[in-house]
Amino acid sequence: MPNTIPAFGLGTFRLKDQVVIDSVRNGLDLGYRLIDTAQIYGNEAEVGRAIAESGVPRAELFITTKIWTDNLAGDKLVASLKDSLVKLRTDHVDLTLIHWPSPGGAVPVAEFMGALADAKAQGLTRLIGVSNFNIALLREAISAVGASDIATNQIELHPWLQNRKLVTFAHSQGIHTTSYMTLAYGEMLKDPVVQGIAKELDATPAQVVLAWAMQLGHAVIPSSTKRENLQSNLLSTRLRLSDDQMARIAALDKGGRLVNPEGLAPVWD
Repeated sequence: MPNTIPAFGLGTFRLKDQVVIDSVRNGLDLGYRLIDTAQIYGNEAEVGRAIAESGVPRAELFITTKIWTDNLAGDKLVASLKDSLVKLRTDHVDLTLIHWPSPGGAVPVAEFMGALADAKAQGLTRLIGVSNFNIALLREAISAVGASDIATNQIELHPWLQNRKLVTFAHSQGIHTTSYMTLAYGEMLKDPVVQGIAKELDATPAQVVLAWAMQLGHAVIPSSTKRENLQSNLLSTRLRLSDDQMARIAALDKGGRLVNPEGLAPVWD
């Protein structure tokens, strides 16, 4: 697998127990190859089991996990990732992200980015990156390890929250953006503009929004518990929007942030 992040993957946020096993199993069966999990999701062991039972060769997969804030300290991070690897039944992941910045700056950015770089040097992860970082935090992370070592910033991004300032800064540094919650908890599927474009393209609203994000150069990691939705979402990789359709979606931006946990979230740009 090259040092690039696949544009399309399977998210597992909020999926637990047999539900996540079935989702990952169905996804892999349908052709998904990027699986995104996190320590705090409490489902790494189930994801690992589904992957192991799928029979898909490890070399074909791209597995992402995220370090929780309790494990950011320099003496905890690597050990916590090793624990994640045991649960995921693999000797390495393809991408490890800092899930949220350290609450109140308790652990300095340089400390946890240094520990993450150490994990990479040990071969525990092929790529490293961050999640939910604003521009100021990205600057600190770049100072710590260099922009070329930060594979992506995974952020909430959908037509109602396009994060252009943050995305533009990241892009200027050569840092890729991964969009989570691309469908805004399903709210985007009800948007009249999105529905109109879906009709024009003979596609589903979900396919339109996912294709829009990928056409902007972002990776997407939608989740679903239904096999037919997993299959339908996958077809978004074949969809192309016209310049006019892209412009109509661009006009939907209203700063509609859905994820802003107190005590965790930074001051957004």
